Amino acid sequence: MKVLVIGGGAREHALCRSLSLDPDVTALHCAPGNAGIAEVAEQHSVDVLDGAAVAGLASTLGADLVIVGPEAPLVAGVADAVRERGIACFGPSAAAAELEGSKAFAKDVMAAAGVPTARSYVCVDAAEVDEALDAFGPPYVVKDDGLAAGKGVVVTPDLAVARAHALACDRVVIEEFLDGPEVSLFAITDGETVLPLQPAQDFKRAYDGDEGPNTGGMGAYSPLPWADPKLTDEVLATVLQPTVDELRHRGTPFAGLLYAGLAITSRGVRVIEFNARFGDPETQVVLARLKTPLAGVLLRAATGTLEMEPPLRWSDGAAVTVVIASHNYPGTPRTGDPITGLAEAAEREKAYVLHAGTQRNDAGDVVSAGGRVLSVTATGSDLAKARGRAYGALELIALKGSHYRTDIAARAAHPQ
Repeated sequence: MKVLVIGGGAREHALCRSLSLDPDVTALHCAPGNAGIAEVAEQHSVDVLDGAAVAGLASTLGADLVIVGPEAPLVAGVADAVRERGIACFGPSAAAAELEGSKAFAKDVMAAAGVPTARSYVCVDAAEVDEALDAFGPPYVVKDDGLAAGKGVVVTPDLAVARAHALACDRVVIEEFLDGPEVSLFAITDGETVLPLQPAQDFKRAYDGDEGPNTGGMGAYSPLPWADPKLTDEVLATVLQPTVDELRHRGTPFAGLLYAGLAITSRGVRVIEFNARFGDPETQVVLARLKTPLAGVLLRAATGTLEMEPPLRWSDGAAVTVVIASHNYPGTPRTGDPITGLAEAAEREKAYVLHAGTQRNDAGDVVSAGGRVLSVTATGSDLAKARGRAYGALELIALKGSHYRTDIAARAAHPQ
């Protein structure tokens, strides 16, 4: 099978790494890729938001399967353009990807499907914003209705900060605060059959102790030893399957990766948000534990035959990933700084480095090229071992001005 992956972050590196180990994959391509992906896949230059260009590249390469990684190309209709060329594509249509592209659309779908979520208001002017903020009170949860690269959500006790964020957006969703721990649960679906993966937890705040601004994610771990063993089955029955069924009934079937961001509240499971693609950095730890070859599962989802897929096989161990971010992230990051120690880190037992914002300079050296630069990932028989290996490998890497959280998976690995 010839596979083309679209994207260039750590999520796509994790996908490419898994695909490169799949015996069914005879050729692996990625566009545009990054300095790390280049080691496992042939890279190509393409505008990932140009559906015709992506479809043309897939056709030229003779791809049997295209996997669209990021959300923006999905919302732009890239998967539709690929399928119109008669090429199997893992990723929802533009219409179905509105589940991530518009928070208001997602709320409408959840209401129709009876999916439990936070009470909310959709606001388009200052009067509506003030009314919604007053109705819920602090802590305030304000979400940009559109795509914002994981940084469009503000959760704050400060009314002025919440109001300023709301008024800076064209349209916002303001909702009640959900208490309890958060969980990410992915599901592969062909629009009818829904196949859940293993749950993970990520860390959105920039600094230790969940301090600082929201980011795209600073680390993740899986499994969740504190979670109810029945959680996945419950979410499948009350969230994932009803959402997929509702979209199919609307004539916009969702085929691809459905990501449910969940809060385990005192009143039960509630959906915080939906995404229409693999999450980053959770993908790094979920795929690290998946033993079933990936390509065949995604191809079945892309071709409407997922019901034929046998139960997925998982390792009994754990995985932890820690993100190294550029100076000033999640603000405007500094780029072009050299990265050293990558080879040494990759030599550590059951640890490896997934690239996100990297590229090679004219001298051939790997340098930073984005906000989140690397995901240092490791596995082990339990979370404590995986965590120790991830941080042990991370300590070998040097990037001037960079920062990372030191508490990823700490509480789960060492419960009090």
